[in-house]
Amino acid sequence: MSQARMGMMGSVKRIGIAAKGATIAAIALGLTACGGGGGGGIGGTGDPPSSGNKGSWTPGVFMPSGTFAAQCVNPRSGIDPQTGAPYRDISGARSDENNWVRSWMNELYLWYDEVPDLDPTFNTSTVDYFRRLLAPRDRYSFALPTDEYLQAQQAGVQIDYGIQWVLFEAQPPREMRVAHVDPGTDAYAAGIRRGDALLFVDDTDFVLANDRASVDALNAALFAPEEGQTHSFVFRARDSGATRPATLQAARIAYDPVPTVTVIGRPAGKTGYILFNDHNAVAEKRLIDAIAYLDAEGVTSLVLDLRYNGGGFLYIASQLAYMIAGPAQTSGRVFERLAFNDKYPPTVNPIDNSPLQPIPFFDVSTEGTNLPTLELDRVYVLTGANTCSASESIINGLRGIGVEVIQIGATTCGKPYGFFPTDNCGTTYLAVQFKGENDAGFGEYDFGFGPAGSTDASAELPGCPVADDFEHELGDPLEARLAAALAHHEGSGCPSAAAQAPVGSAKAALPSSIDEGSMPRSPLRENRILDWP
Repeated sequence: MSQARMGMMGSVKRIGIAAKGATIAAIALGLTACGGGGGGGIGGTGDPPSSGNKGSWTPGVFMPSGTFAAQCVNPRSGIDPQTGAPYRDISGARSDENNWVRSWMNELYLWYDEVPDLDPTFNTSTVDYFRRLLAPRDRYSFALPTDEYLQAQQAGVQIDYGIQWVLFEAQPPREMRVAHVDPGTDAYAAGIRRGDALLFVDDTDFVLANDRASVDALNAALFAPEEGQTHSFVFRARDSGATRPATLQAARIAYDPVPTVTVIGRPAGKTGYILFNDHNAVAEKRLIDAIAYLDAEGVTSLVLDLRYNGGGFLYIASQLAYMIAGPAQTSGRVFERLAFNDKYPPTVNPIDNSPLQPIPFFDVSTEGTNLPTLELDRVYVLTGANTCSASESIINGLRGIGVEVIQIGATTCGKPYGFFPTDNCGTTYLAVQFKGENDAGFGEYDFGFGPAGSTDASAELPGCPVADDFEHELGDPLEARLAAALAHHEGSGCPSAAAQAPVGSAKAALPSSIDEGSMPRSPLRENRILDWP
C-alpha cells in the first residue's frame, strides 16, 4: 500500500450515520417545512435555557465549540459505539447545545460568513436552531439522530418494504411509480415490479386524496413505517394495466447497493453493466466482486448505471473510479481535492488540524487487499436528477485524469460539496464543510453534469439525453438508457427526439425537457461523506 494512501486512511475519522425516510407532506400540502434536508422528529422540546452557562451572548463573538461539547439536555450513558469508549456527555441545557452548534458552524461551515448570528438561548430544539443558521444557498446540510447511524450507512439497512419510488407529481392527481424492487423482499415476492404505479394505500386514494388526515396517513405508511407494521397497497401493473393488490409488512431491509451485474454480448465485444445504487460500506465488496467478474469475463466496455445513486462514502467512489481506470491512468493522480472555508490555509485539514492531503485513487480495499481493475479509457454512465454527490465525484474524478465519460440520460443533481458528520449529544450534524475538485482543478458543477444538448447543466458531457424508461427492468438491453449507451458505443449516435416517445410516465417528456421526478428518500442517500473505516 502506498504511503499516500496509508496517510489518507489515518487522517480520516470513522463516522457512521443513518436516517428515517422522507415525506411528501411538504410538497403535497405544505404541511411541513425543513431547510436543507430531512431529519424531522429529532431534537428537544424547547427546554428553557440554562442560567450561568459560559458567558452571555455577544453577537459576533464565538467561544471555541469545545467549550460547549457534550453538555446535553439528555446526556447519554454507556459506551459510544463509534469510539468504543464511554460517552463524554454531562448534564447541560438547551443553550449549551445551541452554543456548540453556533460555534461549530462558525469554525467549519463552508459558508460561515452567510450565517445569521442568532441568540443561542433561543427556546427551541437544537436541530431547529441549526436549521435557522444555514445559508440561504444551502440545500444540502441536515441533522439526524446519531443512534440510527449504523444501520443505514454502515449496514445499508432501513425499515421499509424493499421498494424505491419515483414521485412525478406530489399534488393531486399524484403520480408515483416503482423505480426498483429489491429481490428477496416481500414486495418482490408479491409481484411488484419497476414501473408499477401506486393507486391506493390502506384504502386511501393516493392519486386524489387532498385532506390533511389522508396525507398524514400516506406519509406514515409510505415513508415512516414502524417495523412490523402491515399496510395494504394497490398498484396499476406496468405490463398489463391491471390492478395489483399487495399487503406488505415493514421490515429491516438490507438494500443491495449493487443489485445487478451482467455481461451483454454485442458485435463490438462484451459490455459490462453495473447497477450501483448506494455508496455505503456494504458496497465495497459488492463492487470488488462485480469488477472482478467483469474482468474475468473479458469485457471491453462498461455501462455504469448511477441514475438512482445519491452518493455516500467518498472512498467508495474513489475505489470504483480506480477499478474502472486502472493503475496506469491513476498513478500519481488526484481523485478529489478538498477546499474548506477561507479561515484555513489550503494545506491544513481543519477537522483535526492534520496536513490536508488530496484524496487519491484508492487501489486497495479497507482490508488492504489490491483491487481488481478493468483499465478502461472510456466509460458510459447512465444518469438522472437523482444521481448526486459521490456519484458525481466518480464522473468528475475520471474526467480529471482524461478518462472519457459518456453520459446517457438526464442532468445530475449538482452537489460538489461534502462534510464530516459530527455528533453532539445524540444528534449527528452534517453541515457543508468542503467543496471537491478533480485532478484538473474542476469542481464547478452546482447545476450538475448534463449530456450533450442539455440546457440546465453546469458542465456538458458527450452523450445523449434519454428519458427514463419504466417499461423495462434495469439492466434489460432494451431499456431506453442502456439501449442508447449500447447503440452509441457501436457508432449509431444518439436516438432522435422523435424516436423517443414519452416513456413510462404521463409526466415524462421528450429529451429537451426530461422530467425525472424525485426519489423520496433520506438525505443520507444524497451526500458526499469523507470517511475511511
